Amino acid sequence: MSMLNQLVISAAVEGSVDEAVIRRLIGHVGLTPGPIYGKKGKDDLRKKIRAYNLAAQHAPWVILVDLDNDADCALALRQAWLSNPAPNLCFRVAVRQVEAWLMADRETLAKFLGIPQDKIPNNPEGLPNAKREMAKLAQASRSREIRDDMARRPGSGCAVGPAYPSRLIEYAQKHWRPAVAAQRADSLRRAIACLKQLSACLKQPSR
Repeated sequence: MSMLNQLVISAAVEGSVDEAVIRRLIGHVGLTPGPIYGKKGKDDLRKKIRAYNLAAQHAPWVILVDLDNDADCALALRQAWLSNPAPNLCFRVAVRQVEAWLMADRETLAKFLGIPQDKIPNNPEGLPNAKREMAKLAQASRSREIRDDMARRPGSGCAVGPAYPSRLIEYAQKHWRPAVAAQRADSLRRAIACLKQLSACLKQPSR
C-alpha cells in the first residue's frame, strides 16, 4: 500500500517539543505521523526547506517553525522562507513560539503545572516570548518537581530548567487538547485547518 493510501504524513520541525506537537496535530486530523525530520534548530530547518518542499511534490508533508521575532507575521516568514510551496505541503508558523499553542489550553496546562488557571495568559500568541513565560509559570508551581524540571535556575545560564523539553513533550502527548487550544491561538487554528484540508484531499478516491 502506498504512503498516500496509508494517509501517512512526513514532517520537519525545529526540535523535540515541536515534534510532539506536530505528531499530536497529525493524529488529531486523522492522519498517521511518518518520519519527523529536522530537530536540529531553526537555521538547519531553513537550509533544508527546499529539499523538504521537493519531497512534498510526491507525498504529503507538514513543516512547523516558530515565528519568534524573525518577521512581523506568519505570512511574511512563510513567504521569505518558501515562496512557492508544493500542493501537498502544509507550511505552518507558530506565533510566536509553539509554547503559545500549548498555553492556549489553559485548563489542562494549569492542572499539569499545578498553578491557578488565571495565571495563564488569555492571549498567549500576544506574548513576546512564550517559552520564557512557560518557565515563569512553572516557577509558580505547587509541585517541586515541576519547578526543578522546568523553571529557570539562577546562575545556570539557561532560560529553562533541565527537563523542560521532556515535561512539555509529556504534556503535549497526554493532556493537551488541540481543538480547545485553537480557540485561543489563531495560528494553531490555521494549522489544524491546513492539515484537515490535506487530510480531506488524501482521502478522496483516486481516479
